[in-house]
Amino acid sequence: MLNVHGGDTYGRKIRLDFSANLNPLGMPESVKNAALAAVAYSSRYPDPYCRKLVKKLSRHEDTEPEKIVCGNGADDLIFRIVHALRPKSAVIAEPTFSEYEKALREVGCAIRRYAPEHILSGLTDSDDMLILCSPNNPTGQLIGCDTLADICMKCSQNGTVFLCDECFIDLCENPATHSAKQFINDNVIVLKAFTKTYAMAGLRLGYALFGSADTARKVRESGQFWSVSAVAQAAGIAALDEVGYVDAARRIIAEERDYLSGELRRYGFTVFPSKANFILFRCGMPLYELLMNEGIMIRNCADYNGLGDGFFRTAVRLHDENVKLIRSIEEVIRCQGT
Repeated sequence: MLNVHGGDTYGRKIRLDFSANLNPLGMPESVKNAALAAVAYSSRYPDPYCRKLVKKLSRHEDTEPEKIVCGNGADDLIFRIVHALRPKSAVIAEPTFSEYEKALREVGCAIRRYAPEHILSGLTDSDDMLILCSPNNPTGQLIGCDTLADICMKCSQNGTVFLCDECFIDLCENPATHSAKQFINDNVIVLKAFTKTYAMAGLRLGYALFGSADTARKVRESGQFWSVSAVAQAAGIAALDEVGYVDAARRIIAEERDYLSGELRRYGFTVFPSKANFILFRCGMPLYELLMNEGIMIRNCADYNGLGDGFFRTAVRLHDENVKLIRSIEEVIRCQGT
């Protein structure tokens, strides 16, 4: 069965998971300890407004607390934003993360898709919402700063809500220079998550930064009341102190991304340039199934609109893990040739 998302290793004999694009350094010890400590008071309901976490995020992101909404992962916030604002017409990129379209379909929204380079020219004043991902999943490409500025301005002029998903951006080099935060206005929402940056996928914690406090209020009041557990809130508060950890991860990812890209090209695969902690590539073998037989999971990207059979995505992990992936690919190629 083709996985709709990466990271579904349950019920499978997987020894290495390259399908989920998390920080290769794993969850910091301080975050684990904070999460464990929070279990002691988890018999109480969690703070529905995430007050301590929001206060710390406001300093971390240099914005007002009333313009921050936390959620049960970024995915929760995608659906809450769409359900709160209920767009009638929306534009998304192709290919991109499938949950945007799923959320929009749930509210009966008409959807138009464009290749990323044609998004700006395709926007009209009849579009209620634009959803983009930077760096994009699965291509790993960042939106250029000039283009980002133009998109934010055009959305403001058109009255279009621009949801910019930046869940992978903190693991890119110089993330602040590529963020929509620098061009934020009342129509812009920047989506972020602890999931990738701090390897907290199982704890589920995301947040959105709003240019408009009123839009933030509408989204805050949508969805479930206790959307973030006490354990996730405590973990998030601890994670925001891990500055050196994130810097170290960026350096490792940049180096290992170059290594993996070079090795994949060496085997004749088409490798697409990436700025993220994952790489999109194409090959003519059923590589997903072949590697699964070796206990290694990559992401089969055949289900992405605009891609199809032969497209795969691999996470960038630590060097010894990346070497194991390459050796396994070499072995399946050898076996295919015999």
